[in-house]
Amino acid sequence: MILNELQSFLSQHKKASLADMKLHFRMDGNALRGMLGKLIRKNRVRKMEDGKKCGGCHSCDSEAIEFYEWVG
Repeated sequence: MILNELQSFLSQHKKASLADMKLHFRMDGNALRGMLGKLIRKNRVRKMEDGKKCGGCHSCDSEAIEFYEWVG
């Protein structure tokens, strides 16, 4: 996958979790974080404030509550 595909995905969806992007692109989370870091440095994407667990079972995957937002 190339950086442009990730950029297009986020510009279309406006906001996505790392878990959703992993499923869509079939990639490792750390590889995606590296590409997201490049988009963050270019001020096209921002990492949203850390998600909070609901306080219930504590079994949420951290990648399911790690969100990135398109800022263009």
